Amino acid sequence: MADGLALVIAENSRLAQHLNRKQFQGIPELIRSAPAVFVIGAGRSGLALKMAAMRLMHLGITVHVVGEVTTPAIKSGDLLIAASGSGTTPGVVRAIEKSREVGANVLLLTTAPDSAAAKLATHVITVPAAQKQDTGSTRSEQYAGSLFEQAVLLITDGLFSVLWRSDGSSASRLWDRHANLE
Repeated sequence: MADGLALVIAENSRLAQHLNRKQFQGIPELIRSAPAVFVIGAGRSGLALKMAAMRLMHLGITVHVVGEVTTPAIKSGDLLIAASGSGTTPGVVRAIEKSREVGANVLLLTTAPDSAAAKLATHVITVPAAQKQDTGSTRSEQYAGSLFEQAVLLITDGLFSVLWRSDGSSASRLWDRHANLE
């Protein structure tokens, strides 16, 4: 067990060292200034973005998970945060296309900076991880897209931390927004 945990931590630490810091410039302001933030991703990437949506909600940001029945239409000036390791996930690409059609910004987290999704996005964070089908990669000893999905969670938690520090809200203020119907 400890060996597996050490592997995951080591791989994420190496990944963090290889992120392009310039790609993060202006992202906290982009999130904060959007009238509404939407998140989309398939599978485990989508689950990681649901966690990000919850954290943004704790900050008082209007946020929606694409596909939920209460999600409204995205509009000009809004922000779509999307995750697709391959940059070719059909539902994610369609959501990016629609977002751009209406004048929304798109932040994409992907391993594929030359993908269809990346070409459509207004902002791209390239995650130096193996793609899901890249089983022979030397980028990760973990299964499938595990490192990418972990990075999506860690990157969005890092963005949350930056937003929270700049917001100045106390932890108790964020807790006031925490779900109470559990």
